[in-house]
Amino acid sequence: MTSRGVVAFALFAVLAPLAAHTQSADLVLCDRVAADPNDPDKPKDMAGVAAIAPSDIAIAVKYCKVAAAASRRAMYELGRAYAANRQMTEAAAAWRRAADKGSASAMLQLGALYAAGNGVARDEAQARKLIERAAQAGDPRAVAQLAAAPGGAAAMDPVKARDMLSKAAEANSAEAEYQLGLMSAEGSGGPKDDAAARALFEKAAAQDHPGALMWMGAFAETGRGGPKDPAAAKAFYARAAALGNEDAKAALKRMECPYIIKDRQGKFVTNLCY
Repeated sequence: MTSRGVVAFALFAVLAPLAAHTQSADLVLCDRVAADPNDPDKPKDMAGVAAIAPSDIAIAVKYCKVAAAASRRAMYELGRAYAANRQMTEAAAAWRRAADKGSASAMLQLGALYAAGNGVARDEAQARKLIERAAQAGDPRAVAQLAAAPGGAAAMDPVKARDMLSKAAEANSAEAEYQLGLMSAEGSGGPKDDAAARALFEKAAAQDHPGALMWMGAFAETGRGGPKDPAAAKAFYARAAALGNEDAKAALKRMECPYIIKDRQGKFVTNLCY
């Protein structure tokens, strides 16, 4: 090897690790300000941020853009940064690239944009397709969304849906807790367990999930899965009703006015209070 070749090789040996370190530093900074706490790609020991702080948006765009060349997680986080800055067209483009590389979180967020027509043309079929891909890629949030959609968990494999919802419930997802509670109450995808269903509804109700509040009222009123408690039932119904749940409004009125007046054909007319 010539002396020039030796020098070139030595420079490469020094600079290559520095380049790798620089790239790693970009990803570290990107993660620090833009990592999604619920992203399955995120390392378990990384906390993440629920929302990117306005003062960190420029930093996130700068470092995530560089790190995105080698990391689909960074590409997804770049989309988060653009979305935080209300650059929805750019966010959609970043999430599309991350989704193409297999990011379940990007699939989920891009699906939400298609569902709302935000940054892209509204396309409910494409939104559903993306959310299904995210669920298949292992994102429990996507499973919870599909379970809440028309057709619910019945449109998915119930055993797999129950397993994925369990993972999402561990992360305190109110929707996952509610949907898993329904499956436990019905015995779908696993054993029927009213006590477990009630506990799940209670957790979701603590986060003001209207459906969970309604079911907690029903369980407390009838003593299903735990003690019978009419006073607690009314309180749950009232909270659900205040959030707009029509079934809870009807249940609350029924408890307050238990007597029913019907017409000659047996159709409901009104409740009679005492």
